[in-house]
Amino acid sequence: MVQSLVNRLEVFGLHFASLDIRQDSSIHIKLMNEIARFQPEILGADYSSQGNDEKINRLINIHQNINPDIFENEVLKDAVQIPHAIAAIQQSNGEQGCNRYIISHCTSVLNVIEVFALFKMAGIAEEHINVDIIPLFETIDDLQNAPAVMQELYCMPAYKKHLKHRKNTQTIMLGFSDGTKDGGYLMANWSIYRAKEELTRITRQYGFDVVFFDGRGGPPSRGGGKTHKFYASMGNNISSKEIQLTIQGQTVSANFGVIDSAQFNIEQLLNAGATNLIYKPRQQTMSSKDEELLQELSSYGFDEYIKLKNHPLLPEYLYEVSPLRFYSDTNIGSRPAKRGPSQTSLSLSDLRAIPFAGSWSQLKQNVPGFFGVGSALKKMEYIGKFEEVKKLYNNSLYLKTLLDNCEMAMSKSYFPITMYLKKHEKFGGIWQMIHDEYLLTKEYLFKLSGHNTLMEDYLVDKLSIRMRERIVLPLVTIQQYALNAIRTIDEYNENGTELKDIYGKLVMRCSFGIINAGRNSA
Repeated sequence: MVQSLVNRLEVFGLHFASLDIRQDSSIHIKLMNEIARFQPEILGADYSSQGNDEKINRLINIHQNINPDIFENEVLKDAVQIPHAIAAIQQSNGEQGCNRYIISHCTSVLNVIEVFALFKMAGIAEEHINVDIIPLFETIDDLQNAPAVMQELYCMPAYKKHLKHRKNTQTIMLGFSDGTKDGGYLMANWSIYRAKEELTRITRQYGFDVVFFDGRGGPPSRGGGKTHKFYASMGNNISSKEIQLTIQGQTVSANFGVIDSAQFNIEQLLNAGATNLIYKPRQQTMSSKDEELLQELSSYGFDEYIKLKNHPLLPEYLYEVSPLRFYSDTNIGSRPAKRGPSQTSLSLSDLRAIPFAGSWSQLKQNVPGFFGVGSALKKMEYIGKFEEVKKLYNNSLYLKTLLDNCEMAMSKSYFPITMYLKKHEKFGGIWQMIHDEYLLTKEYLFKLSGHNTLMEDYLVDKLSIRMRERIVLPLVTIQQYALNAIRTIDEYNENGTELKDIYGKLVMRCSFGIINAGRNSA
């Protein structure tokens, strides 16, 4: 097999495999502070104490090169050598071999300019930076601030010159998974929609094109579900000349692992683009009144979700009741389960989106895919705006797709498995809170759609979920038994380390089966 791969590479080369570089903004911040400390002639010894404007000014006007040997931290040493690695790849395989640098958790103009300066400090002239610098906006605040960040960048002479060198095109990545984790289902999706509208308007205003790179996962809670319908529902106010999206984890093999499945899913996405283009003159882009209605609906959903997110027992609930603590051991996620140093305490801010969504899925309580929707719809009814929402639901493919995907997430929930927690001394209250919102959401979705069951418009998909749940539900039951046994050992301080390890392995093995059978549920 290895020789076969070597033969193919020699025949076809690497032009078909383009590599993206991705690094978190926090690493760049540490990197610049270390440079100022050990090579003060580049940025000034007082760099770290300066405001953002002064830091940007110094970074833009860099003329010296970094010495990689000054770094003791291996991560920072690797980060500083990335420009040289990209240059080497481009020299061997052409620019398409590696020409994109994604900044995770981009929050400011400074985060973008830090990467721009990184190439200059590697001795690469501005006109030879053959890389698209791609900010990734993820949290609700970052999504709302994204237009202002990009507008400031478009006004900078150095960055404008860089964009002209990059064919007047700016790629912007938007994170569905972290957005949902941060602000709940409604607010995350609506914030991304509004960000796209504003980013499209501002980018066009300054004479550039924008390409949106969507960080979507498999399930609705991570931007998946009926993805092609989302793209078909984009109005005239959102750039759609080119759309890029991530395909993650088991979704790759599930959706594109065999020819028939790959052909079907690719055709669905192509159909969405064609539909949006062909029917665009007849499509009704949402009016300002419609957008105000969706903003209000999302705000009420956000308020309810924040109550759950800020619940003091939520991190402990996820750690104790779900298989979250075993995620790193299973290697299910594409990255570590948590950011930052390893520790026993769990902070939701440190928790990555994949294990967050996956843990709720394996609990059969798909919180990121529905929580807050029912309360938001109930509030709209209370203030006399439910009929307006219903009218928009019937006329807007965007809202219908959003709530159809919510129904899909709810269809994969099954509360009887964790019903035993209802009377649990510590976790009973939080379980009841989640269950009540599930029932409320189901009630109001039925009021909105006129249906009596979830996913009535998608009978084939509904049957597919039902078939897979025959495998998933017994595994979740076994997994919950093992997790309960581990809690019992911990609560009573029993000397059962060996037995606890066995139960832990049982949890992990069940996770493998649940992910494989549930496909897009992680």
